[in-house]
Amino acid sequence: MKWLSFILLLLIAGMQHPLWRGEASWSKVMDKEQELASARSKNLSLQNRNNKLEAEVNDLKQGFEAVEEHARSDLGMIKEGEILFQIVRNTQSNLSQSDSAQ
Repeated sequence: MKWLSFILLLLIAGMQHPLWRGEASWSKVMDKEQELASARSKNLSLQNRNNKLEAEVNDLKQGFEAVEEHARSDLGMIKEGEILFQIVRNTQSNLSQSDSAQ
């Protein structure tokens, strides 16, 4: 009877081995689930970025308002008859130079 119990215990332990140490063990499954969650969040952020870029491309294809906005913001262009006011802020180095000149 003792031998039968021992053999059954060994069989149970042998069947549990792949669950804890094998290729499909709990720890590897958990690692893969974390990798999957990370990949899904990265895909979601990339999808959001792609949607924004697609909307911007559609705006550029359909109308001149987006082109005008880019020309104004990126290139500093103005329309005919407009006046551009540029505000230059004093930096710390400009303030220290004017104080030392006095």
